[in-house]
This record gives sequence, structure tokens and C-alpha cells, in this order.
Amino acid sequence: MKRIVSVSLGSSRRDKTVTATILGHEFVFERIGCDGDTQKMMRKISELDGKVDAFGLGGIDLYLFAAGRRYPIRDAFKIVSAARQTPVFDGSYLKNTWERRVILDLNRQNIVDFASSNVLVPAATDRPGIAQALESISKKVLYGDLIFALGVPIPLYSLKVLNALGLAFMPLVTKFPFSWLYPTGKDQDVQSSSNTKARYFEWADIVAGDWHYIRKHMPDDMAGKTVISNTLTHDDVLELRRRGARMLITTTPEFDGRSFGTNVLEAAIVLASGLDPKTLTFSQLEDVLDRADFKPRVLSF
Repeated sequence: MKRIVSVSLGSSRRDKTVTATILGHEFVFERIGCDGDTQKMMRKISELDGKVDAFGLGGIDLYLFAAGRRYPIRDAFKIVSAARQTPVFDGSYLKNTWERRVILDLNRQNIVDFASSNVLVPAATDRPGIAQALESISKKVLYGDLIFALGVPIPLYSLKVLNALGLAFMPLVTKFPFSWLYPTGKDQDVQSSSNTKARYFEWADIVAGDWHYIRKHMPDDMAGKTVISNTLTHDDVLELRRRGARMLITTTPEFDGRSFGTNVLEAAIVLASGLDPKTLTFSQLEDVLDRADFKPRVLSF
């Protein structure tokens, strides 16, 4: 049985350990939250390096994406430098392949009516596959990267414009402390006391993308809305139900009541398939996904 440990910059309150079977191989998935402490995260990775089969990088990405290019996040590469033997996966490959598939399949199967819906994506540079798929099938998409990551209250309704801004500013933004851009540690357990971003949720019929941006800023009233995300705990699901959401779709499968992050699932797919992490390509992963036959979780409230 192979062991995959997701060492996360997020809250330790969300820790979980489960067993799963992927492509006929048995895995233990374990999440260890480090409560926003990058030094603790590096120590944990160093301690487990060479003793586990793969690391998932949780609560932080290795890259952000714009216009087909990827931009390395400085803080993330500092953290993963602690892993000298064990491969590290951040889910970037699944975000560019599998998540695009999920959106297009939901549309093709008429599970979600994107064509007549307004869609909010809090951070498209983190979810390139979702953003690209939505751009092609939705009534209107609001890309909230400036609003949610940088605190600049300018909604963007064009992926082309977002990509142009990314080309200009991403080399600088990826050098910011990651906590400036994203909820980390205990900040994941606290919802924003400000309602300044509520109007963007009110405008949307569908909210898709990173759960921690959604959870932190969503209004108390989510009546009738569809949420497409992952990494939700059982309590998160109950909270969405309480707020009146119509439907929840998790892009990654459910394991013991929990949808793990793309970093964990990506690690499992690569290990089970025998692919070389150092030379992994999107097309290779697409072939494996065809064999894995994963299904998103769809919950109607």
C-alpha cells in the first residue's frame, strides 16, 4: 500500500486520513495541516522525505497560469525544496486537464445549465481548466482574481483581458508572500466580516473554483446557487445546505465523506500509472484519466 501525504499550509482542523483504490492500487491519503506556518511545513516535509511515496502540496500552488504560461510561486518552491527524495505534486496537471473535462461533461450531460447562467470564478489563474471551459459554454463569467486575490474591486468578464493582465503582472505577483493572495492557516476557519464581495455572489447563478475563496467570502444566503469546487469536509457540505445552495459538485471523487484536493489525486494517478513525475505531460495524464474513469460527486440539496 502506497502512502501519499498532503502537507498543507492550511488549517490542521481539516486533517483527514483515508484509504482508497486508484487504478487497482491501494493508497493511504493523509492530510497534515500546518496552520499557515511555512517553517513547520518544511520541517514536516523534511521529516517524511524518503519515507512516503509522494507528497501533495496543499494550501499553496507551485504555479499560477495565464495565457498558456505557468508562473512559479516563490514561496511554494522554497517549501518544496525540503523534499530531496520524494516527488511533490500540487495538482496543476489535473487543474489543466481533469477539471476542464468535468465542466464540459456537466454541460454535455445537462446536469448544469451553463448557457443561461452567470458564473463566478474567484481565481481563474489557479483553475485554468475550469476557466477555459466556462469561457466557451457559459452565458457570462466573472473572473475574480483582482477582487479576491489582490483586493482590487474590478470585475473582469473576459479571459482574454485576464490573460493580458497576467502576462504583465504575474512575474511580480508570484513573488508576493502567498498569505497576501490566499487564505492560509487559521484564516481558512474565519469568514470575512465584510460584505463587500457579497454582491459578486449575488450576481452569480454558479460559483466555481477554489473552496477557500468561496467559503471565506460567500454570503449567508446562497439560495438556489450551484457550487463547483473540491476539498470540502462534511461540515462544509452541511454549511452549504444551511445557506440554501441548490447543488454542490466536487470535481474530485468522494473518499469517506471527503473530496481530497487535486494534489493528492494527481499523486495517486501518477504513482498508479507508473508515469515519471519529472517528464509528465498533459497528454499522458489525459490517457490515464480515460482509464481511471473518475466521477465527480453531485449533491442536490
